[in-house]
Amino acid sequence: MAQAIQANKSNSINYPGIGVLSIAHILNDMYSNYLPALLPFLALSLGINATKAAILVSVFSMTSYFVQPFFGYFLDRQGVRWFVHVGTLWMAILLSLTGLINSFPLLVIIVGLAGLGTAAFHPQASTMVSVISGDKKAVLLSFFVACGNIGFALSLLIFPPFFKNFGLESTIYTVLPGLIVAILLYFFAPEADSLKGNSSKLKDVFRSISLASKKLLLIISVISIRTLAYFGLLTIFPLYFSSKTLLISWNNLMFIMLFCGAIGGIIGGYLSDRFGRKRLIASSLILTTPLLFGFLYTSGVTSTILLALAGASLLSSFSVTIVAAQEAIPDNKSLAAGISMGFSVGLGSLAIIPIGRIGDLYGLSTAIIILFSLPIIAGLLALFMENNPSASSERAAN
Repeated sequence: MAQAIQANKSNSINYPGIGVLSIAHILNDMYSNYLPALLPFLALSLGINATKAAILVSVFSMTSYFVQPFFGYFLDRQGVRWFVHVGTLWMAILLSLTGLINSFPLLVIIVGLAGLGTAAFHPQASTMVSVISGDKKAVLLSFFVACGNIGFALSLLIFPPFFKNFGLESTIYTVLPGLIVAILLYFFAPEADSLKGNSSKLKDVFRSISLASKKLLLIISVISIRTLAYFGLLTIFPLYFSSKTLLISWNNLMFIMLFCGAIGGIIGGYLSDRFGRKRLIASSLILTTPLLFGFLYTSGVTSTILLALAGASLLSSFSVTIVAAQEAIPDNKSLAAGISMGFSVGLGSLAIIPIGRIGDLYGLSTAIIILFSLPIIAGLLALFMENNPSASSERAAN
């Protein structure tokens, strides 16, 4: 009877908690795209050139991505809950100061420290969603991830007009949404007892990672290649289309791609629960490449629709790969989230540098063709992943 009660409890879904965490993710990832929206204004006020801009973005990326596995390991051992609201508020406060700083070295330090806030938030928040999602982990985690992608997209529509109308000093007011969400998280985030994973020593964690090394290597490779395609497009598209005559501005095209990617993430989570992780990841990534080439070689409404479908297909596996990593090392869910959302994404984002170099040497069209070809490579790699049973088949078996 006790086991049945425990099983029923583990399958229950905390929808209010998921809602609060998802709202927090919208805001968190709006802050994560804060710098690109701010850079043109910093260039005017501080004379920041492209190199300095790249330094700022790289420093934020390094602290926000590569630190996540370390936070994940700590969270698995301690089971604390305060990282989500403190991390969110930490990043909001530090980024809100960026418009008031007149020293570039100090700006680099502030930006680097701000990245630690999102590094703390993501492993803990994704673990919370996984713990309170019952037997609908993939689809509800997809909704959570989609909210982050929506926030990332909305930042392109919200922050530039705000800074343009009210000046750099207005960055101080952008702390207010972070404060509100931090208060919500403080009161409504899941309790700490349900979050604690395996409190093994570091050597035992390395052993569990070693045992799942083949699974993790494939997952990391798939995520890194997908990330390179994703961030590469966000980096190269503005440069490529700046010399083109477009019906829709490049930032609106990017918003369409990101927003449809968020919707695709929700659909992908649902489909993976029905048909399995591997099938969804491989098929969606393989489909992305022809959709991207179709976008490139068509025009008008057809081209825009194909880009929207490509964005949905590319990002439909985002949350599914997180779940796959957590299933590979189930006793260390926060560490798995840190590896999949942090380390793997960081590797992919660093690889953008040689893609940019290729664009400088051989033309942006060559770089775009390479980026368009990457999803199908990731999809073919995904065919070698372990084929875990779908959530729907597990429910039918029980």
